[in-house]
Amino acid sequence: MKLSSAIVALAMALPSAAYAQDSTAVSNGKYPNTFSSGSANVSPFTNQSKRFNDWSISAGAGVPLMQSADLTSIKNGNGKNLFGYSAYVSIDKAITHAFGLKLQYDRGETRQGWFNTKDAAPDATAVGARTQYDALSLLGDINFSNLLRRVDNHSPFRWALHGYAGIGTIAYRAYQKDATGQRLATEVKPFQLGSMFAQAGAGLKFKVNRRIDIEGRLMYVVTGDDEFDGGGANYSAINQREEQVSDNFFNATLGVTLKLGKHESNLMWHDPLQEIYYKLDVLANKNQDIEVCKKGDADNDGVCDDWDRQLDTPAGARVDGAGVALDTDLDGVIDLYDKCVTVPGPVENNGCPYPKKDNRETATEVEKTLKDIYFNFNKATIRPESNDKLDLAAEIIKQNGGKYLLTGHTDIKGSAAYNLRLSQERAAAVVAALENRGIDQNVLKSKGVGSAEARVPASASDAERLADRKVTVRFIENTDWDSIQKKDYEEAPVKKPIKKVSAKKKK
Repeated sequence: MKLSSAIVALAMALPSAAYAQDSTAVSNGKYPNTFSSGSANVSPFTNQSKRFNDWSISAGAGVPLMQSADLTSIKNGNGKNLFGYSAYVSIDKAITHAFGLKLQYDRGETRQGWFNTKDAAPDATAVGARTQYDALSLLGDINFSNLLRRVDNHSPFRWALHGYAGIGTIAYRAYQKDATGQRLATEVKPFQLGSMFAQAGAGLKFKVNRRIDIEGRLMYVVTGDDEFDGGGANYSAINQREEQVSDNFFNATLGVTLKLGKHESNLMWHDPLQEIYYKLDVLANKNQDIEVCKKGDADNDGVCDDWDRQLDTPAGARVDGAGVALDTDLDGVIDLYDKCVTVPGPVENNGCPYPKKDNRETATEVEKTLKDIYFNFNKATIRPESNDKLDLAAEIIKQNGGKYLLTGHTDIKGSAAYNLRLSQERAAAVVAALENRGIDQNVLKSKGVGSAEARVPASASDAERLADRKVTVRFIENTDWDSIQKKDYEEAPVKKPIKKVSAKKKK
């Protein structure tokens, strides 16, 4: 592709970020424009020539909490929160990819004071209030995610952080309730001088599809009115409790946006940098002698599919010249998902090595894990409810390494010979179970000591003797390891069944 530095400089100078609604180049002999998409002859920008939608409608509901007032919703008086309700609907117009306007209508009710006005006053000094409000405002909408996008970001995005601020008119009816009953304290009509208010906040949007967005929003509403909380007249006893002269509240909402129009993309989700890429392609293709990248770039990693060795590179992953996702430490976890990029580690630990412990600490930890291993009565068969503990013990040994001797113990009840054999078989059974879970056969050995180290007398209860029935674990140095047998007993030989000869064959 013949792409000179002059062409790149010209394309980067295109004011697409501010004028994202540029039109497609058309040679019609009119409208000379030096900022065109590769041609001095372009069509004017009209609704027919734009390539994205810029109108939408939004609606949502939430919870308002009076925060700065003489009567508040947040742990006021009785230490509890009083939750109101709110709803909004708006008509949204995107001016650029990073700025828009909203004409929004809000309706709701705040609850504040010592108690909920649905309940009776708890005592003669308690005061509760509720305020029903309707508001109409014009909000500016700044799309910070589009405003701060990186120049090298070719990947699509589905999350966007928005900031809102605006003014409007608010009408409300504030009711106050005490031991004597409930009364209308203040009423303000809309479009009056005292009805002006302001609100500002932020929202996090998620793009579900080309038509639907969902958004969580937190707004702070400044009423500019000391009577909004239902405290009564400006200089009443209630309204003199705090020095502030504006009753303000938070409004947390969850809403949905329906994007209107026939185009695939909405301007607020439109990447202005793609305009630069588009214009570069238009300019470059004019002098193109050889057609390259015929198959495109399906995974958007910047490497053409013609020579891309990894066609499904995850979005956001750095790649080499062959389109393969980078794995700096060669541990099988690509850098995008590797939390320890320069240090090899297992996949199950996000590419980070497990922290090594002292082998004696590991032996103690494994012994605690094997404390409640259960066997069938008078047998060396491990019961199924012990599987989780065996899994955990095996994982601990795999992570920390080392060689260990497992010793079986029994209580003092029963004959010494029987207890010795049972402890040997049970210790060997635990070793076998751990090896079945991936532990190397050269890592574990077993022995049994029966009741030789029992401390609880035979006359004690079964629950008390349980302390002597256990498996202990000890770390063995390499110098001592070869002197210990794999297990300290011989398996009983298996007797082959004797086939009986029928009487008819005996002659």
